[in-house]
Amino acid sequence: MRSIFGKYKFFILTLFGLSAVIVYLFFNALQPKKTLAIYQPSMVNPELVDTTIQYVKKYHTIADFSLVNQNGDTITQDDYDGKIYVADFFFTTCPTICPIMTKNMADIQEQIKDDPEVLLLSHSVTPQIDSVAQLKKYAIEKGVDDSKWNLVTGDKKQIYELARKSYLAVKDDGDGGPYDMIHTENFILVDKERRIRGFYDGTKKEEVDQLLEDLALLKNSYKD
Repeated sequence: MRSIFGKYKFFILTLFGLSAVIVYLFFNALQPKKTLAIYQPSMVNPELVDTTIQYVKKYHTIADFSLVNQNGDTITQDDYDGKIYVADFFFTTCPTICPIMTKNMADIQEQIKDDPEVLLLSHSVTPQIDSVAQLKKYAIEKGVDDSKWNLVTGDKKQIYELARKSYLAVKDDGDGGPYDMIHTENFILVDKERRIRGFYDGTKKEEVDQLLEDLALLKNSYKD
């Protein structure tokens, strides 16, 4: 018996190795491929969604927009055409969650600085306060890379409608005037087709780490 094994040892070991590889590949092929959800208004907390679209279950995308960034440049959806991006809502005088969110967004900026497929977009919810000059000052203080990250201000109604009808990420301040907003800690992952692919708590490192993992998964999906 030993002599037979010795004679065919190389063949047996090779066969065993090939069998192990085949089993491994077969097992992996049977595993469900992880994909990111495509979020619709009906899937999100109604407090964050305008009442006119809470029923929508498919085909939701980010609307066209025209806002002004920290350099006084007009930023539109065309600047994000064919890009994956992370969006959020903030204001420069916020003393609570904004500094944490901005720091975490800056960490994301560091991770994507050499990636031409990914950009960042932060909307002011107090555009009457956050002028171009104010945004520029804030951008310099926080280390914003103008080529990767736009801080935008503009018409309050437009920002409100983007927040409530597109990004599904900001609460309505019912006690204030028209278009008053209470921003949340949400970071929103948007794909190249302007669809929402994830919501993340921008104040928590573990959720920012998850965002980066999902971003890599989303990028890979365009290679398949």
